[in-house]
Amino acid sequence: MNTPGNRNVTHYWRKKPKRANCALCKKPLQSIPRLRPSKMSKTHKTARRANRIESGRYCAQCLQTLIKGTVWSQ
Repeated sequence: MNTPGNRNVTHYWRKKPKRANCALCKKPLQSIPRLRPSKMSKTHKTARRANRIESGRYCAQCLQTLIKGTVWSQ
């Protein structure tokens, strides 16, 4: 890419981070954006995760089995 002073410069792009994975089944988590930590901190809290408990750690299926397991074990 040329600058206004006609110097040839190279722009380096940062790599996109990996997707967040479930702690139990290792499937990629839905509704969690692939952003660098500096950009992630600038987004709204509702945009960073789904609207349920432990949504940044477990997928919906694993969370459902965990909740069922804790309810039925009591």
